[in-house]
Amino acid sequence: MKVVKFGGSSLASAEQFAKVGKIIRADKTRRYVVPSAPGKRHNKDTKVTDMLYKCYGLAEADEDFRVLLMKIKDRYDSIINGLNLRVNLEEEFKVISKNFKEKIGEDYAASRGEYLNGIVMAAYLGYKFIDAAEVILFDEDGNLKLEETLKVLRARLEETPNAVVPGFYGSKPDGSIKTFSRGGSDITGSIVARAVHASLYENWTDVSGCLVADPRIIDNPVPIDVITYRELRELSYMGASVLHEDAIFPVRKAGIPINIKNTNAPEDPGTLIVESTVTKPSYTITGIAGKKGFVAVNIDKDMMNGEVGFCRKVLQAFEENDISIEHMPSGIDTMTVFVHQDEFKEREQQIIGSIRHKVDPDIIDMEGDLALVAVVGRGMKSTRGTAGRIFSALAHSKINVKMIDQGSSELNIIIGVSNSDFEDAIKAIYDIFVETRL
Repeated sequence: MKVVKFGGSSLASAEQFAKVGKIIRADKTRRYVVPSAPGKRHNKDTKVTDMLYKCYGLAEADEDFRVLLMKIKDRYDSIINGLNLRVNLEEEFKVISKNFKEKIGEDYAASRGEYLNGIVMAAYLGYKFIDAAEVILFDEDGNLKLEETLKVLRARLEETPNAVVPGFYGSKPDGSIKTFSRGGSDITGSIVARAVHASLYENWTDVSGCLVADPRIIDNPVPIDVITYRELRELSYMGASVLHEDAIFPVRKAGIPINIKNTNAPEDPGTLIVESTVTKPSYTITGIAGKKGFVAVNIDKDMMNGEVGFCRKVLQAFEENDISIEHMPSGIDTMTVFVHQDEFKEREQQIIGSIRHKVDPDIIDMEGDLALVAVVGRGMKSTRGTAGRIFSALAHSKINVKMIDQGSSELNIIIGVSNSDFEDAIKAIYDIFVETRL
């Protein structure tokens, strides 16, 4: 049994719907479908969810929103007519218009994209439509009640051999609509997969799986065949964006693999995300990701290793100013704290003053405009000289390494470089591990 989730670009038009229908009908085990709202049909187009946000904004400002609402209806009508369906959304849009006038809430407005697409998808496939508001449950504070949701969802789906459950939203105890954060349809799909004990959760999008590096930096980077949840978590944390992070946890706990697939190239194997595997990666590294905009705060003090609580006191200075730590490499008489520059610079002097007060260092200096690059891969543990190859590649490209930090699991190596060297660093690492495979 498979649960399949389709992203907005996969459902942007009647033509895309037809591709999705063909994919679902090609495999009878694809029994439960989670659709997103229609995405962009072309670069200059607008996502339906963005149109709904704008439309509700007009309603809240007591301005006329009906013209924009009818444009949204036209988007759905073009899909319905293009598929020759006997579906009429007239009454649904009357209800939406009424609720907008009553200013029922932004979450309600945003959720209507998935809700309406679910109705159209169910009609197209001949599946049962189940409103996510009835089965995805939040508490009064807007926190997902996962166990209760799984219980309710499991009961509903046990008596429903095929169903469409819209992504992105659920409901609070008072019946009001609550949405996940943007990209939350991935979470709904993951919850449905967990509820029905699916053998596989297929997440269909417009790329053929996860890529080894950012395609905006590397031309046509190779795809990743198999990646573990831990590797994906490391890459996601450092900026690689394929799956909503919260979508990983429900299926990971149940041991359900995720397959990232391409709606426009369904024959491509995509990327399989698993708990663990004996499958050897195609390359020593699984992926490269990174982020710009960090500052390094360097604290030097002779014999600091002999002062009990030294590191704790330094970190306390950041905690008291609500600044989270990214990395903390250290030496015998030095420690360096990496933090986000835009957050740090507003409280720079308070933090420096606090560190001086708490630990009386010999020297505090700072370096800004730094980037962190993560090289991630389960294959690094069994391969000698990985760090040496990284340094060699960066030195060959005349890139100065500001910091290196390797976890004890040997799953990732973090390198600090100047913002200006960020793209070149990723290119150099990609070249030595993937292109030349030295």
